[in-house]
Amino acid sequence: MTTLSRDTGVSLAERTRSDFPILDQRSSQGDPLIYLDHAATSQKPRVVLEAMQAYYACDNANVHRGAHQLSARATEDFEAARTTTAAFVGAAGPQEIVFTRNATEAINLVARSWGNANLREGDEILLTLMEHHSNLVPWQLLAQRTGCVLRHVGVTETGELDVDDFRSKLSDRTRLVSLVHISNTLGCSNPLELVITAAHAAGALVLVDACQSLAHQRTSVSALGADFLVGSSHKLCGPTGMGFLWAKEALLEEMPPFLGGGEMIQDVHLDHSTWADLPYKFEAGTPAIGEAVGMGAALSYLEQIGLENIAAWEAQLTWHLFNRLQAIDGLRILGPTPQQQPGRGALATFLVDGVHANDIAAMLDLAGICIRSGHHCCQPLHRHYQVTGSARASLSFITTMAEIDRFADELQGVITFFRDNS
Repeated sequence: MTTLSRDTGVSLAERTRSDFPILDQRSSQGDPLIYLDHAATSQKPRVVLEAMQAYYACDNANVHRGAHQLSARATEDFEAARTTTAAFVGAAGPQEIVFTRNATEAINLVARSWGNANLREGDEILLTLMEHHSNLVPWQLLAQRTGCVLRHVGVTETGELDVDDFRSKLSDRTRLVSLVHISNTLGCSNPLELVITAAHAAGALVLVDACQSLAHQRTSVSALGADFLVGSSHKLCGPTGMGFLWAKEALLEEMPPFLGGGEMIQDVHLDHSTWADLPYKFEAGTPAIGEAVGMGAALSYLEQIGLENIAAWEAQLTWHLFNRLQAIDGLRILGPTPQQQPGRGALATFLVDGVHANDIAAMLDLAGICIRSGHHCCQPLHRHYQVTGSARASLSFITTMAEIDRFADELQGVITFFRDNS
């Protein structure tokens, strides 16, 4: 990994911030906008906005269907985005990339297609307590349909995956292990190499939710050895309404279609149909063409900056964020510290004694500081900590040290205000 000095890191943020027009605005009180909610959705650089505008202004046509020049150009750009996505995650080829609306749909695709075809009563799926609802609910629905059993791995006192609990619950009945790479709440980075090796030894497949890792560190499916991986464009500086499933080609070949209709067929008769080649048999109907083009532009943009540079700068930001938050009396951070886990995610989820997370977020918003409050689509995890919600500040390569300082100062002021007036 490339190591950047603090000065070089600041230059990285300063060099890229001008690419994001949304950061030019100010709060109602005139304060500069500080966006610290990147784990929920990333901001979009001009190159993404321009790529989508160019498609709709110059190349707007359906893909794979027309012989005219607009369709040809649209198809070329659409498939170029697939090739870019495949390269970004280290896939064997673009045939292993299925475009979906988001990562949630990608997980549902696996649950409906692979799950329906392969799981039976008594089979087990191993999940974790820290999963986003998108990696819990599809499997609950699958369990209702098939009678398979869901089991859940706990977390340690430091907010990391309980490896001993994982090993104890992994068995010859386990058919799938599905887990997040980096938790959107705890920020912990799960030991995928250990999990995948153990799961495969037990005869199980592994699905990785990489939504919180793909934009922040180099991730290669060939190096990981996983069987499925899902990502979402809007977490990658790309547009909303776009995501993807990567899966090993052999698995995709065996899986039945998820949705039926146009595009995903080879031949249609009145009483039966045959399916298109990969990956098209999973892409029924007109796709999100402009969004795919935008995602391709976003991934190229991230590659130009360099995932190694991003990871190095965000690691420094995370240390600084933790140092500032740990100095605030009565504030508790969920998940491992950078000291405990240097490869953790660039976010901090926290609780403040006597002050509700929603009140904190609302007061900070008045000062132009955007953070997240609530359960972050992780209600079971919050129940584990016996709280209904928490506050979260999440970072990006466009975040500066000065923004973290101002956030921490304003946060201290908000806490003092509520304590003095409670």
